Amino acid sequence: MTSTQPTPAHIATLPTSVAPSGSPWHEGELTLQRSVGAVERMAGPGRNQMARDWMPDQHREFYAQLPFVILGAVDTEGEVWATLRAGRPGFMHADVAEKLTLELAREPLDPADAGMEDGDGIGMLGIELHTRRRNRMNGLVSRQSEDRFHIDVTQAYGNCPQYIQLRQYEFTDAPAGPVSTLSALDADAAAMIRAADSFYVASYVVRDGKKQVDASHRGGKPGFVRIDDDGVLTIPDFSGNLFFNTLGNFLLNPRAGLVFVDFSNGDLLQLSGRAEVILNTPEVAAFMGAERMWRFTPQHVVRRPAALPLRWIDVDAGASPNALITGSWEDAASRLKAAELATQWRPFRVSKIVDESAAIRSFYLLPADGAGMPGTAAGQHVSVRLDVPGADMQIRQYTLSSAPSDAFLRISVKRQGLFSEHLHGAIQVDDIIEARAPAGNFIIDAAMRRPAVLLAAGVGVTPMLSMLRHLIHEGMRKRYQRPVWLFQSARSKAELAFGEEIAALVNAGKGGARHVRVLSQLEENAGDSDIAGRIDIALLKKTLPFDDYDFYLCGPAGFMQQMYDALRAMNVIDARIHAEAFGPSGLQRKVDEQASQIPLKPAATTAVPVVFMRSAKEARWTSDSGSLLELAEQRGLNPESSCRDGRCGTCRTRVLQGEVTYAKTPGFAVEADEALICCALPAEGGTTLHLEL
Repeated sequence: MTSTQPTPAHIATLPTSVAPSGSPWHEGELTLQRSVGAVERMAGPGRNQMARDWMPDQHREFYAQLPFVILGAVDTEGEVWATLRAGRPGFMHADVAEKLTLELAREPLDPADAGMEDGDGIGMLGIELHTRRRNRMNGLVSRQSEDRFHIDVTQAYGNCPQYIQLRQYEFTDAPAGPVSTLSALDADAAAMIRAADSFYVASYVVRDGKKQVDASHRGGKPGFVRIDDDGVLTIPDFSGNLFFNTLGNFLLNPRAGLVFVDFSNGDLLQLSGRAEVILNTPEVAAFMGAERMWRFTPQHVVRRPAALPLRWIDVDAGASPNALITGSWEDAASRLKAAELATQWRPFRVSKIVDESAAIRSFYLLPADGAGMPGTAAGQHVSVRLDVPGADMQIRQYTLSSAPSDAFLRISVKRQGLFSEHLHGAIQVDDIIEARAPAGNFIIDAAMRRPAVLLAAGVGVTPMLSMLRHLIHEGMRKRYQRPVWLFQSARSKAELAFGEEIAALVNAGKGGARHVRVLSQLEENAGDSDIAGRIDIALLKKTLPFDDYDFYLCGPAGFMQQMYDALRAMNVIDARIHAEAFGPSGLQRKVDEQASQIPLKPAATTAVPVVFMRSAKEARWTSDSGSLLELAEQRGLNPESSCRDGRCGTCRTRVLQGEVTYAKTPGFAVEADEALICCALPAEGGTTLHLEL
């Protein structure tokens, strides 16, 4: 498969030196921690774990019960290798906390064995596949004999159990096969890599004159390692513990060693080569769950059939939950194709229709054009186009009630007006609906530590459900749940949508999510958690613990304005209040004086020539022409539009030449080379304006 090659700007910058010897983190690790804003957060684990040069008792007991171990070592040429070595439980033991003894005979056919001489740096990973437990250690070899050596501990720390497939082991007496040394991956080696759901990687840096070697695990769905046409492996890097031991080592020293295991027959495939870290490419965004990627170029390949006296059997339903919520290369490729179609109308098939309440119906949409799911952010909306008899406009915007991680788009529509009546009454499963890629600025950041308060009235719960689904999913994926409160109001229990779904999400949040239901007409059979009345400041004061919150508002315009004004009166700053424009009216904000504002350029005061390039039509804009959309309509064009005040993005158009401005900052953000022509004006001092219309 051909890859999208990253440009140098996307490749992590290589630090020139390691951090001072007193720091448990070296500069490569710190560089990547800085890239995610985690330096301060990782200071504690650095002091408490990475600086620990002894094994806790539970580590000593754990290593003694393992049937195999992963080792990373550096040969005499400076090449790093990863390997697996096995023995009956007890072949590793620790009589003291500072030293681990390994009863292992020399193995000259293992390329890693040359790096296990007295004084050599060594990395070790102990992993128990049938429980997902794992611990790591770095140290120095103290060679006792040809059958035994010690590891003098320099670092000992635990590791999270993510991305590990459950497997049970058994020993076998089957003999090892002949070793093959290859100059490149052959068909069998490539097949083994493509089928793998895990591998182990070794890396190292030199600190204080000693090689600090690390051994680590990588896992995902089968096929998560891609082999490109040039033989280079591309590996998505999923959410982990933010230590960045392996990738941080690559920034200082790109030498890497990988070992793949065929668990059914004990084969080992060992690779040594060079790695590079890729922080930001379209593929990172397209591959579900990827935080970054790295590429590995094999330079030495060793195949050792039946090298291990162990065989493993997959446990039923033993796939890692964390791996199951990651993507695939096929899905990433289809998402990249979808990204190329972001500004075009695409056909979506209605795969399912669900009544969520007396008035709200959900439509599940799947791409019907062979391209993949478009990328989305929690809280965004989609523009939908339908031929609706009697409607004065054929385009509407609906917020998504699905999350970015879902394999579908879901719009949940309240029955009101001709367009929604048509959706409710005429659209059936397998019908086609045209939609554009999700867009909008009303989104939530799952990584924020500040608790989020979602305030939803009526069908305004739809983007809030998207946000809640996203926060819960990211909590499972990253092991950090942003605290969230969802206040949901409706007139009656019959109109309260998504009850079971929200309850399941709150349960999955394990205390990190709370749901408050508010009914203006409380029936006698209402649940114990239902509250009579409306969402207001008094309810928030009564319910929320004292804290600093981000507030998200969605509902009818009157509800949002009332809540916004009340929150501002409580000295909640404008930047903490996020709102989705709902209906024709936008929110009237009271911006803090000290808030930085980027001033808009003034509009032109003289006539500006405008060329609609695709239509080959010219016009002359004056201050009496109105917006660029109105100017286009005056010339007989019919550009797509909907809100006509800069909120929805339907009218966004590429600016090929010249510059535009706005009377006020629009609510929908566009790229630098785009304009929202429904409210855009030519900027003062600009040249002839060319629009892609």
